Amino acid sequence: MSDQIHIPVLRLGQTYKSLDTTELDSDGKPIQVSVANPGIIRRDLLDIERSVAALQAIPCETLADYCEKAADLFLNGDLPWGAGDEMQSPEDYAAALSLSTGLPHSLCRLNMGKVYEAMANIRAILSGLTRSMPLSLFDDGFVNQNGLDVNFFPQTKSLGVLLPSNSPGVNSLWLPAPVLKIPVILKPGREDPFTPFRIIQAMITAGFPAEAFGFYPTTHEGGNTLLFETGRGVAFGSDKTVKQYAPYRSIQVHGSGRSKVLIGDDFADNWEADVDTIVQSISANGGRSCINASGVLVPKNRDEIAHAIAKKLAAIVPLERTDPDATVCGFSNPDFAKAIDEMIEDHLKTPGAIDLTAQYREGPRLVEKWGQTFLSPTLILCDDKDHPLANTEFMFPFASIVEVPQNEMLDTIGETLVVSAFTSNQEWAVDLMTSTNIERLNIGPYPTNRVQWEQPHEGNIFEFLYRRRALQGDLVTLEK
Repeated sequence: MSDQIHIPVLRLGQTYKSLDTTELDSDGKPIQVSVANPGIIRRDLLDIERSVAALQAIPCETLADYCEKAADLFLNGDLPWGAGDEMQSPEDYAAALSLSTGLPHSLCRLNMGKVYEAMANIRAILSGLTRSMPLSLFDDGFVNQNGLDVNFFPQTKSLGVLLPSNSPGVNSLWLPAPVLKIPVILKPGREDPFTPFRIIQAMITAGFPAEAFGFYPTTHEGGNTLLFETGRGVAFGSDKTVKQYAPYRSIQVHGSGRSKVLIGDDFADNWEADVDTIVQSISANGGRSCINASGVLVPKNRDEIAHAIAKKLAAIVPLERTDPDATVCGFSNPDFAKAIDEMIEDHLKTPGAIDLTAQYREGPRLVEKWGQTFLSPTLILCDDKDHPLANTEFMFPFASIVEVPQNEMLDTIGETLVVSAFTSNQEWAVDLMTSTNIERLNIGPYPTNRVQWEQPHEGNIFEFLYRRRALQGDLVTLEK
């Protein structure tokens, strides 16, 4: 047994220990992570045809079976988590993830459940992505639709993904790719190499070919290499991080969601019944997801609604990471938390906004306890939709509330990942459904973090990876 855990690079089926490493905090054995240089990534991608062939040799139905089996292994199994013979239990995973990311154990287990559900429901997800086309499409290369044969062909031989560290659940977005017979090349977030590595090990143990997975902890330059050399890429990060990739059609970017709750005229007088739904939208998963609401727009009764939300948010307090009731995340970098707190306080100097939660919580927003640094849930009451804090997103339970007439809300929100519109007004529902600013739409009092596996979460990865064309003539299959 080694005296440390060494998480290696996975080079399309080959384990590789680099001399260049980073260290992660650990309560037990030291955890060391190999760092791949860009040259290794370029070299390995020259051999990507071998990875494609390994997936093409397996029927898609069988790959879906493997994914469902991998779900249980990920959630309950002991899996390799280093270059040696060390095995990682689910408890080991949650503890290591909590220490490196600041997520409490309860949210680590919650996110494990999200990944499990995505893997276990892979057939429902693929049905939603492909609009119920048979999985034989990915074996034969064509499908008959309404009496016409249509060819779907891959636009890339691999999918490169730059993963964040804020929420393990985002890994569910790349999970369909290997089932769709597209190898995945992953750059993990610095604080969370554990989740993608564990998913890969579960998939390989369940039957997927090891050649289908690349796992490359790497530098910023290595991340760029990964995105631009794979043919199709997905990048997560701050607006600043992903802005550089936005001009490239081959790269799908996931920055700040700026998700919102819009309360319609017909719900504004009966808002009491929906306060818990709004609070859930803001605070679920520690406020770390792009589908958390960062804005609440109301047509009237702003102050009454705001005080009710603020009181409930203020009751959510930081707890030690091992506390089963903990739902507020610590920051892995305390300086980042302090910078956010200072930024909020600086913007509050601009007239027209107050921190309403400060009236209900005990102590300051910034909390340093149990060796961690927290930011307590915060609701900003804004008089003006153009205030600097009225459309801002931070990596903790933070939201603004502003009064805007219903007929001006869609012109106010800007690009928004998720909108939960509390309304039964059919005319406004049509306006919402035709808005180009909204990626995902909930009509009715649903939380913004509500997920249906049959619906694409954020973009359609099938349409990103595959292209449709008309097909005439004698048909052949992709099978060699």
